[in-house]
Amino acid sequence: MLQAYVRLDHTHDPIDGSITLDHDTRKKARIKGQTDQGLAIGIFMERGHPLLVGEVLKTECGKLIEVKGQAEPVNTATATDWLTFSKVCYHLGNRHTVLQVGELWVRFKPDHVLAELTENYGLVVDDAPAIFEPENGAYGKGGHSHGHSHGHSH
Repeated sequence: MLQAYVRLDHTHDPIDGSITLDHDTRKKARIKGQTDQGLAIGIFMERGHPLLVGEVLKTECGKLIEVKGQAEPVNTATATDWLTFSKVCYHLGNRHTVLQVGELWVRFKPDHVLAELTENYGLVVDDAPAIFEPENGAYGKGGHSHGHSHGHSH
């Protein structure tokens, strides 16, 4: 079994594989799973620092494994103007809801009450599965603003 204890800020070396994980799994400090190439892997990271999509893990034997996000059930609410969008984000934040915020869109785990709240403000809610990369909080490392350079798309 591959064992990964190290996260790399960046690498110019070729990637040896990948592992695709949903948001709840990426939050765990200890993960047992399989790479997308079918190899068994154990991931052992510092608690309180979720894995980030696009991050590279280095195994004990030197293999480089890229973390990928798995599409999962979410609600994505889209606004057409910044004032309405800001008000919706305020109300969602007031409920201490885990959110992923984009330009005029906000994503959260499926919740009919939150979906209704956003619809009441005129946002369009889509329930198509998507990769969920919420903000980590004001005092943590922000959502997807990690500082390593590599190419990946959303």
